[in-house]
Amino acid sequence: MSPQERRSSMTLASIYGLRMLGLFLILPVFAIYTRDLPGGNNHALVGLALGIYGLTQAMLQIPFGIASDRFGRKPVMMLGLVIFAIGSFMAGGSRTLTGIIVGRAVQGAGAISAAISAMIADSTRDEHRTKAMAMVGMTIGMSFLVSLIAAPLLYHVIGVPGMFILTGVLALVAIAVVKWIVPDVPMTTRAEEIGPHARGKDDSIFSPALLRLHFSIFVVNFTQVAMFVVVPVALVHNAGIAVQDHWMVYLPVTLGSFLLAVPGIIWAESRGHMRPVFIAAVALMLLTMLGFAFDYTRPVPLIAALFLFFVSFNLMEALIPSLVSRTAPPARKGLALGVYNTAQSLGLFAGGAVGGWIAKAWSSEGVFLACAALSLVWLVVAWFIQPPPKRGH
Repeated sequence: MSPQERRSSMTLASIYGLRMLGLFLILPVFAIYTRDLPGGNNHALVGLALGIYGLTQAMLQIPFGIASDRFGRKPVMMLGLVIFAIGSFMAGGSRTLTGIIVGRAVQGAGAISAAISAMIADSTRDEHRTKAMAMVGMTIGMSFLVSLIAAPLLYHVIGVPGMFILTGVLALVAIAVVKWIVPDVPMTTRAEEIGPHARGKDDSIFSPALLRLHFSIFVVNFTQVAMFVVVPVALVHNAGIAVQDHWMVYLPVTLGSFLLAVPGIIWAESRGHMRPVFIAAVALMLLTMLGFAFDYTRPVPLIAALFLFFVSFNLMEALIPSLVSRTAPPARKGLALGVYNTAQSLGLFAGGAVGGWIAKAWSSEGVFLACAALSLVWLVVAWFIQPPPKRGH
């Protein structure tokens, strides 16, 4: 990668990671925090508070993606960060579950993921795009890691309201990063993006190949949020681990999963084994959800299942966006990635809302079984995924 490609990829990945931190930071502690709020024992409402962020993102990803194609990536990103900051401050200032739900909805309305993804694609050559998207995936993974470790400690020091306020302040800092640090790059100027093959029968944002990838990211995010309606409480009550000590579980589990996932990502890309690695990661997700459902009440099986989940999650956070960026019609990256990020956001919403409803109406095991059933469908879909050939440059 050239110095500009590295700089663009790293700075944009950091902005992407910050957006996801707004979701991840409360995941490990929110179900515990809400028990002291009116209605906080209602799993359905708790799940809605976790997932509503994804619903408003889903509603606005495509409009923001189109806007980024028309008005430029940076203005759209800065507007989205302002909205995200406002929502963070609203949620931080609320002391009711309803108020937090409203604040989370406003947070999600700053739907800039498509604009960021499109600008990364604009900033990198095709042969380096997987590395750039892997940076995004790993940054999301690192945001997840930071949240898992920091959230229990921050919860003890500043509480969930303080965590929302902190996220809002970081969003304001990110605006300065977008304006002055992220390099300016032209949109869709490379030959392969404006050549004849940029139009034709494959120039569809709803092609079967893209729809399979959209479904994939939906399942990943559904599973991620749904399981965290249940897992933090299970660590407290079943594993006997106090909230402030959860980082002692998350740190080794997540770091170990990184060490295992990174070679898989490199091997998949450098040796051309994207499809078998992808299918293996889906199968691992299915087995993990079945493992959770079979026995999540004892510490060892619970922690082992967490480790395997993070391995699959880290692989997918690198592989899926890379495949989407290479499959999407190049001249309409903003719109195509807007559809992709809509599917991602719908997964976040559905995972929280459906996971919370199942936990309330059925049981914690039911949440994991539902994720396993969805993963089984995903395995069938993944079998037909074929990585696109690399474009010339």
